[in-house]
Amino acid sequence: MIRPICKMGNPVLRQKAKELRPEDISSDWFSQLLIDLKDSMDHYGGIGIAAPQIGVDSQVALIELAGMNRYGEELNLPLTTFVNPVIRDLSAELQGFWEGCLSVPGLRGYVERPRKIEVTYLDEKGRPQRLVAEGFLATVVQHELDHLQGILYVDRIKDSKLLSFQEEFETFIQERTIE
Repeated sequence: MIRPICKMGNPVLRQKAKELRPEDISSDWFSQLLIDLKDSMDHYGGIGIAAPQIGVDSQVALIELAGMNRYGEELNLPLTTFVNPVIRDLSAELQGFWEGCLSVPGLRGYVERPRKIEVTYLDEKGRPQRLVAEGFLATVVQHELDHLQGILYVDRIKDSKLLSFQEEFETFIQERTIE
C-alpha cells in the first residue's frame, strides 16, 4: 500500500527510531511494512526510503540501486532491507554530492560524508548482514540510515549557500557537478 511521505517538520522525522526485536521481524506487521515501504518508494520515485518517512517509528530502511548514476558510477544494489543498522566509517576521506529527499521535496543540498563505510544490520529475515560501501552508494546508505537517527540531509549541509530549489539546481548547478 502506498503511504503518504512525512515531510520536514513532522516530529517522527526528528526522533531516533525504535529498534526491532526478532519477534517483530517475523511478524505479519513487519511483512506488510516492507510491502508498504517498497510500494511507497516506487510510487514517489525514490532509490531508498526509511520507515519514519511513512510515519513508522522503526529502524527499517530499504535501498535499491541499479545502473549508471549521473556521476558516471555503475551501481548495483538489489533491493536491500536494513533493520537496526550500525554504520562504521572505514575512511576519514570525505566526498560530496548534491542530495535530495522525499521528505524534503523540491530542494537539493550539497553534503559531504565519509567516502567508505561498513554497515552491519539484519535483513528482512532477521539474519545478520554486512555491507561495505564506497562512493555514491556510501552516500545513499548514510542518507537513508540517517533517517533512523532523526537526521535529515539538510542538517549536514555545512554551507547554506549550497542549498537550492530543485529547478534552480537543474538550471544553474547540475551540469557543473557532472563534469
